[in-house]
Amino acid sequence: MSNLFTNIFTSTATTNLQLTSFLTCIAVSLVLGFIIAFAYSLKSRYTNSFFMTISLLPAIVSVVIIMVNGQLGAGIAVAGAFSLVRFRSVPGTAKEISTIFLAMSTGLITGMGYLMYGVIFTVIFSALLAIFNLIGNTAERNAPRILKITIPENLDYSDIFNDVLDRYTSNYELLSVKSTNMGALFKLVYSINTLPGTNDKEFLDALRERNGNLEVMISRQEVNYNEL
Repeated sequence: MSNLFTNIFTSTATTNLQLTSFLTCIAVSLVLGFIIAFAYSLKSRYTNSFFMTISLLPAIVSVVIIMVNGQLGAGIAVAGAFSLVRFRSVPGTAKEISTIFLAMSTGLITGMGYLMYGVIFTVIFSALLAIFNLIGNTAERNAPRILKITIPENLDYSDIFNDVLDRYTSNYELLSVKSTNMGALFKLVYSINTLPGTNDKEFLDALRERNGNLEVMISRQEVNYNEL
């Protein structure tokens, strides 16, 4: 009986597997999976089920790779099984999909016996993931927002809100005008960048003074609730 790992940088794939090597591979994969899940969770919205999936995925993949190591037929069967597995119940974002691939890649590396390479790979890409999360969170705060204003049909909207928008935003653009309520009302949609320190309530109150206290709404430019 030979050990599965003779050196942490060298894979010695054999058909004989010792329990200590098997447990070591699982333990390392679980630790790396938790590191990836923690890096993903920094400044990011996530569900408990997705966090758990990312934490366990490297260990699951590594066990599969160990079991089919050197067996061509079993490897083809597992590849077919992986192609049928869906890792989502709703459409995921690009970041979630890339995190799943990161966890699977880590499992592949550790399953082949390259434990130290798996650690290095996980540390580097988890650090990058955390950095991108922090940068993305800052960029999201500075991203354009959507302003929707409802006005009566007899109100000239061409410049009535310009002074208010100049006071509270750094730039704005009228995106669309739509009639509603059988033509009795119009809905204006603006893309805006509010000035730092802007009080949204004061901004909305100033707009409501101009539109007869009708509906005014500010939202993020893209709101995607269908995330893993």
